[in-house]
Amino acid sequence: MFAPSLPLPIQLAWMLPLYGFSGMVLSLPWAAGWFKRNGPRPAAYLNLLVTLLAVGHSSVILKQVWTFGPQHFEFPWFQAADLNLRIGFDLSLTNLAALELVTTMSLVCQVFALGYMDKEWSLARFYALVGFFEGAMSGVVLSSNLFMSYFLLEMLTLSTYLLVGFWYAQPLVVTAARDAFLTKRVGDVLLLMGVVALSAWAGSMEFNDLYAWAGNAREQHLITPLAGTLLGLGLIAGPMGKCAQFPMHLWLDEAMEGPNPASILRNSVVVTCGAIVLMKLMPIVALSPLATDVLLAVGTISAVGGALVALAQVDIKRAFSYSTTSSLGLVFIAIALQLPGIALLLLFAHGLARALQFMGVGSIIATSNCQDLTELGGLGTRMPATTMAFLLGSAGLLGLVPLGSFWCMGLMVENLRSDEPLFALVFLLTNLLATANVTRVFRSVFLGPVLPKTKRAPEANWLMALPMVSLSVLVVLLPWIMQRIDTVPGIAAFPLPVGLAVAGSGLVGLLIGSVVHLDEFWSRSTKSSLRVLQDLLAYDFYTPEIYQRTVVLLVASLARLTRWFDVTVIKGLADGVGRLSLTTAEGLKLSISGQLQSYVLTVIVAIVLLLGSLQLLPGAG
Repeated sequence: MFAPSLPLPIQLAWMLPLYGFSGMVLSLPWAAGWFKRNGPRPAAYLNLLVTLLAVGHSSVILKQVWTFGPQHFEFPWFQAADLNLRIGFDLSLTNLAALELVTTMSLVCQVFALGYMDKEWSLARFYALVGFFEGAMSGVVLSSNLFMSYFLLEMLTLSTYLLVGFWYAQPLVVTAARDAFLTKRVGDVLLLMGVVALSAWAGSMEFNDLYAWAGNAREQHLITPLAGTLLGLGLIAGPMGKCAQFPMHLWLDEAMEGPNPASILRNSVVVTCGAIVLMKLMPIVALSPLATDVLLAVGTISAVGGALVALAQVDIKRAFSYSTTSSLGLVFIAIALQLPGIALLLLFAHGLARALQFMGVGSIIATSNCQDLTELGGLGTRMPATTMAFLLGSAGLLGLVPLGSFWCMGLMVENLRSDEPLFALVFLLTNLLATANVTRVFRSVFLGPVLPKTKRAPEANWLMALPMVSLSVLVVLLPWIMQRIDTVPGIAAFPLPVGLAVAGSGLVGLLIGSVVHLDEFWSRSTKSSLRVLQDLLAYDFYTPEIYQRTVVLLVASLARLTRWFDVTVIKGLADGVGRLSLTTAEGLKLSISGQLQSYVLTVIVAIVLLLGSLQLLPGAG
């Protein structure tokens, strides 16, 4: 535990994940309908209060840890034989900065939800789920051991399922929640295999102990290359599912069926939590060069493929969900190449800007009741606050001067251009495609003629505008905040040609998105070759259909086979034994004579036959 001389806020750091969970508990009476006269809003206010306390507490601890240095505390939870599971937290500057991002995003999201879902009858249930969400994410970023991280990731999977399926009366929502849950479960099961293997090999679940074991395993060859490869692949599977990386990326697109405030958290901080877990696991994954290469391939395919697919989407939320997959692909590349400082900067820049962008998207949907790009237009003059928020959030995700992502990409390209030029090109190409996507969406929604569904669209209410303005300020100030982070030796620590290359890729994307006619993005071309390309991107390279014809077909076939075996063989055998018993009983009841000597004779004959058969068995006697 902590030394008594430490300040009280640090000694109470164990409360940080409990703020979110307490908000969930406080919301339950309204969510369950126990208090009906006051409506569901008191649950929202209580959640906002405890989240505000979490933001304040984490801010105070961040300042004190800056002064006193990193702190660690743990206490036993379960012990049996040689299994010793402990609950521990690391109060480092990195973890606390991530916690500050989680709690701040949760706070602004909850304020935004008050305006977005003001007429929602189950508002209390939504806030209870958001509290559960926040508590799990807070625990993930602070956790100091792998078992606790896995446990909290499972809670994130459950809360994702519940939030995506919030409007469970709609069949499409139920399907989306199920697919999100099952897709994540695939990664979670593989991660669990890695957790079990590490618990047996390393004897401890603490990350520091695992790092020491990994160093010894590398020097002393404690495990075979095959075991190291399987371990590495299992450990990266969990974060791949949480961050919606190829081939487990489809769930994030379907999860857009849930409420937009939940999409804000999911696309900004939930994926950040998955990436932070991967960063903690990377020293162990690095035992296998093959697992590292797989991680690089996954990041590259997700980055470029996600950016390409986003260009062909006509649903505004889906266009940016694929963009989230693309951005996290770049983070995966940075982590695999052992550049954790730049990866963290990318995560923070992405989290703030993506949340602001999705708030702009939510404002558009709330006022127009439409998210089809072909039916939106002319909102730039009608919704100035939303327009500015959308522009700043989108620009903050791109390599455009002077916002945060420009400096992150510049640092990344500078670190890669000499040793890994291919991945430097991946960053520049992804930036180009993402800029083109944002430009064509902005033209579709905010420019052009006013369409019927946007003719009477008002500006968002103040509960939605306030968090958008607040986040806009943070996105603008992010470069200055980055200057104060010691993990990078200077925010402009790259030469002018690198900066020109990053800015140039963004300008080329801006030009493409501005010049290409909007109909080219969503109207089927008369040229067969171009039409094939459009369909390929619009349908995500036919990944869902490939899954249906391979994985889903195999699982369904196995299910039918096991059902046939169960019904025909197992049930048939049981029914046969039952019928034989009934038939024998029917025959025996006719042989009842009432004479005791007959029964005794039957028993004696049966015993003699049994003993005789035992004597005839091989080895008898």
